[in-house]
Amino acid sequence: MKKRQFITVAIDSPAAAGAGTQAKLIARHYNLLHLDTGRIYRLIGKFRLQNPKKFNYVTIKKKIKLLKIIDLKNKDLLSDKVATSAALIAKDKKIRKIVYKFQQRCAYNPPKKYSGSVLDGRDITSVILKDALFKFFITANVKTRARRRYKEYKLQNKKISFKEVLKSLKNRDKSDRTRKFGPLKKTKDSVLINSENLSRNQCFLKIKAIMDRKLNN
Repeated sequence: MKKRQFITVAIDSPAAAGAGTQAKLIARHYNLLHLDTGRIYRLIGKFRLQNPKKFNYVTIKKKIKLLKIIDLKNKDLLSDKVATSAALIAKDKKIRKIVYKFQQRCAYNPPKKYSGSVLDGRDITSVILKDALFKFFITANVKTRARRRYKEYKLQNKKISFKEVLKSLKNRDKSDRTRKFGPLKKTKDSVLINSENLSRNQCFLKIKAIMDRKLNN
């Protein structure tokens, strides 16, 4: 790999398709800053739930300005209530503009120790990193994704049925694909990766082969 090349990787996917896992593996292998963009909306969603009276654009702007990647690793951001709140917030054009600036700052100006950045979310290839060196759209059948998410919940001892998980993902897909601003969609220049019958490692090796081919030319 040519170290001098600044690498930007944009990944879009529906929920539970494995994009977050792949982004982490890519970041580790190529020494890239990883930003899970959905967690930013979850952070704002959590703030909205805890501080409804203080919830306004000025406060959000200040909060995002002081935001650090480490703040996004809080496990509280993974709750269903926070996810629902985040989905509502993600439809707000003004909030998206505030978040966009932070995302692009991370993507194009990561700490010097990194060789670039990898961002995963819903509108990374279409809005945030339109000129990314690599663009991927990772997907899988909704039932497969529901089984994966259900398995995660069971390991966390969450009391929820498969039927509820499937319904939640279908609702999330509809919300992500039909929202007015930054909807989930595959861009023409994104490489489609179907993770349906691939293990985590098989999926990564497929992505790595595509990246290495371009980086080594």
